[in-house]
Amino acid sequence: MAEITQRDGTWSFDGDTVRIVPGRDKRVNPARQALGELAVPLEALAGIAYEPGRRTGRLRLKLREGADPLLQAAGGELPEAADPYQLPVDSERAGVAEYMVDEVRQALLLEQVDAGPCDRYLLPGPSVPLSASAGDGTASFDGEQIRLEWNWKTEQAKKSGGPRVFPVSDVEAVQWSPAKGLENGYLRFALFKVPTSAPPKYDPYAVVMYGLKRDPLMALVAAAVTARLPHPAGPPEPADAVPVALAKAPAALGGGAGAGHDGDGESGEGEADHDALLRRLRELGELRRDGVLTEEEFSTVKQAVLRRF
Repeated sequence: MAEITQRDGTWSFDGDTVRIVPGRDKRVNPARQALGELAVPLEALAGIAYEPGRRTGRLRLKLREGADPLLQAAGGELPEAADPYQLPVDSERAGVAEYMVDEVRQALLLEQVDAGPCDRYLLPGPSVPLSASAGDGTASFDGEQIRLEWNWKTEQAKKSGGPRVFPVSDVEAVQWSPAKGLENGYLRFALFKVPTSAPPKYDPYAVVMYGLKRDPLMALVAAAVTARLPHPAGPPEPADAVPVALAKAPAALGGGAGAGHDGDGESGEGEADHDALLRRLRELGELRRDGVLTEEEFSTVKQAVLRRF
């Protein structure tokens, strides 16, 4: 068992997991405190290092690419103070830090952990429900729906539409970028079939950030949503995954010989209206209740329906 405690937090390693507990000092970044305790499995690690300094050194964990939704969402731009995988170490504790490095490295070697990229997330991402306020708005996520609310700094053109609430199933991608120099940062949600070229200050699906201390809190919201999206390096959906479900429920998607028209003879365009969508979803729900579709198949077909519409 290796353990080191510093002002910014405590790191411990039991041979299988690096446990990171943030410090309670008021100088610890709000994002670190909001993220809370992390349990990093050995298989998620690519390495560890201690960088000595005259007064303060730094202990760093290197995670495998694609292992953590927070690092995925931040795209390498998370400020050092908000990065949970860095720990400032007082010089007199350098020996303890070096001991932890040796222990973790030996475990990685013994277990022959692959340091290459991951095709799935090995950490769960921030806990939900989660809410963060910064810049011109507040972003909240409960695990299923995202809500964006505006404040007095929001441009009127964006504020006039009121709060935005949308399900995570509508999200195609999440973009988080911190402020750089005179450029503001932003948290933006790209939705299926809702293209936009508007800058973040006018985009109703984006929150603008001004480079303040609480901005990294928005990265936690981005990470929580990212954790629920398909992994960018994950295997593609099997070609027969949706057809298997469709074979059980052709009417629910207007499939089979009548594809492109529903039972009433509506055209493909008519199917895209709101009533048709609700009808399809009701049919799917009935098939799930009757046991024709499993929960997994129901979810797969429902996503196919939503994306088609």
